[in-house]
Amino acid sequence: MSSSPVLLFVIVGKNEPLYEAEIDTSSSSSMAPSNSSGGAGGGGGGAGSPSQQQQQNELSTRQNYFVLHSALDLVEKSVYSTSNMYLRVVDKVNQQQVSTFVTAANVKFMLLHGGKGEEVIKNFFGEVYGYYVKLSMNPFYKYDTPIMSKAFDARVRAAARAYLS
Repeated sequence: MSSSPVLLFVIVGKNEPLYEAEIDTSSSSSMAPSNSSGGAGGGGGGAGSPSQQQQQNELSTRQNYFVLHSALDLVEKSVYSTSNMYLRVVDKVNQQQVSTFVTAANVKFMLLHGGKGEEVIKNFFGEVYGYYVKLSMNPFYKYDTPIMSKAFDARVRAAARAYLS
């Protein structure tokens, strides 16, 4: 069983994250975008303190980003030891795992998850890579810049629902 229903998917370019998505797998429609906007998702009421729950979610999100960021060194090390694009699990922290896929242009697709199957994650990365290649061929997209396409975001989230839920 996974410890958290929230998955964190990040595409990292040469110097900065190009795309970020927090994907909530506990419900099918509650997927909050996280492309540089810090908007709070509407709450669903409840008897507990919403600010305490919000603080806990924020802390968890910060920890998730820290785990992914710290795994970047391990990814760089792994890239030079294999010729495969799919690097599998490169780091494990507190029942969470970081799986990585690296493109030929050294763009890293990183997924923080609670122990999904390797084949499922490989298929997810393969599909997202196809979307990324199509985006890269778009003459209006400048290479190694943040991805702001709503269509790309929708496709990645649909792939996550299909493969990772």
